[in-house]
Amino acid sequence: MPFTLATWNINSVRLREALVLRFLSDYQPDILCLQECKSPVEKIPREAFTALGYRHMVARGQKGYNGVAILSKLPIEEAGAEDHAKLGHARHIAGRLENGVTIHNFYVPAGGDKPDRLINEKFGQKLDYLSDMRDAFHSAVPQKSILVGDLNIAPREDDVWDHKKLLKIVSHTPIEVEALAQAQDAGNWVDVTRADIPDGNLYSWWSYRASDWDAADKGRRLDHVWATPDISNAAHSSRILRDVRGWTQPSDHAPVLATFDL
Repeated sequence: MPFTLATWNINSVRLREALVLRFLSDYQPDILCLQECKSPVEKIPREAFTALGYRHMVARGQKGYNGVAILSKLPIEEAGAEDHAKLGHARHIAGRLENGVTIHNFYVPAGGDKPDRLINEKFGQKLDYLSDMRDAFHSAVPQKSILVGDLNIAPREDDVWDHKKLLKIVSHTPIEVEALAQAQDAGNWVDVTRADIPDGNLYSWWSYRASDWDAADKGRRLDHVWATPDISNAAHSSRILRDVRGWTQPSDHAPVLATFDL
């Protein structure tokens, strides 16, 4: 059963409901994983998504912050929600498809501005969150699973616009990259996007601060699609929809897609 999956930090699902509907209409992924929904679950505009065929949803939400949701044309049942680092935040939801594939949707903490947990509590929370992800994957190594989301780390040198300039910038510091690598290794996760697009600069996020984000192109690849080795070879057609970043009143993230033949 082939299906296309998309992941997108929407930066408020209610504020950008029209963009989500446009994306679903134009690209018609079978599954859309959203992060930073900034909405209680009961206020997610589900009826509009259902009208387009996305009749199934699993989600965790909270007012004004965080929030993750999986919208699906395919039947999906909730398969858990972790509160890593015990932050009390809505940052993870898992759903299981009828074919047995489990989809994990994560929104890893951004980590604030200073890459030092002694002076920046948010950076410490980010590292603790990644450590808990690592430990969870060690204790129960995932199988037949896909992990997506805004992981808020650009791990490779060509995942950022300037490797040397960003080494001390939160999202590309060596300590974060190593923490993410440990979580990835613990679950034997395969970076599907880079398996399909192994070479060249690749970004999924561009700051609102740039007067012309497209021309400046100071991007980072913060949004990821991973899969366990037992199904990673079934993935293909990965792409990042850069043009969506240029839509009216956009999120600062672009959707990332992959297709799985399972």
